[in-house]
Amino acid sequence: MHPLIEKLLKKGPVVTDGSWGTQLQNRGLKRGECPDSWNLSHPEAVEEVARQYVEAGSQIVLTNTFGGSRLSLGRFKLGDKAVAINTAGVEISKKAAGNRAAVFASIGPTGKMLLTKETTEEELQNAFEEQANAQAQAGADGIIVETMIDITEAGIAARAAKRTGLPVIASMVFDSGVDQDTTLMGVTPESAVDEFTKIGVDGVGANCGQGIEGYIPICRRMRKITGLPIWIKPNAGLPEIIDEKTIFYTTADEFVKFVPDLIDAGADFIGGCCGSDQSFVSAIRKIIAEW
Repeated sequence: MHPLIEKLLKKGPVVTDGSWGTQLQNRGLKRGECPDSWNLSHPEAVEEVARQYVEAGSQIVLTNTFGGSRLSLGRFKLGDKAVAINTAGVEISKKAAGNRAAVFASIGPTGKMLLTKETTEEELQNAFEEQANAQAQAGADGIIVETMIDITEAGIAARAAKRTGLPVIASMVFDSGVDQDTTLMGVTPESAVDEFTKIGVDGVGANCGQGIEGYIPICRRMRKITGLPIWIKPNAGLPEIIDEKTIFYTTADEFVKFVPDLIDAGADFIGGCCGSDQSFVSAIRKIIAEW
């Protein structure tokens, strides 16, 4: 186990953070605008998001770099800003975290599909290596490859991240299939764990896609076949779109009722994804403190 992961887990389950996109939208990010670009144009607002999580009790806070690959940024004609955006994203979260929390840099999917030949494995590798290297050089403590649906793309990202020497956790979205237990591309928890283990990641997990209750059996299935730390960050339930606004109805109190079951299922890192905020972090921290 990587020394940092071991240190974090020494006292039991670790509290991560909550949503980033939702919180930036609350601060004025417009629909269709590039969230990652705010690292350069609105650094104070991005820092405010990170700081609220640290103050609420996050032991790991992420970075506003989910869509920070050259390929993803290309949709906004910002591909040439990839290094600057990732560097700033890490620096902003590190400033907010100080010595109170570790900073894990976020790497999300590019939005380009291998299946439809929108991109190639070589192109993905180059984009993810550029992103991961920028994050590592900016001082990230670790990297989280998250919200992935394609195991090939996820594997390429995880390998690129591992080459930095930082601890890497790889997480996928399981919200499809009859039982909502596969990714959109048909990847099961077991096949994801198997692939990531071969790569040598330092943790595996699931995030986004569905609420916390649905991730309990998925976490249990992962724990059954691996001794690696497990990272779970569910949404605050499923949203509704009202007047072009995405509304999540699950409250922090409703969310944390399932945290003990998630810990029993084997989760080591617990946080929230879309729709969650600092109140979720505070509530999770309280439950874990009483565990």
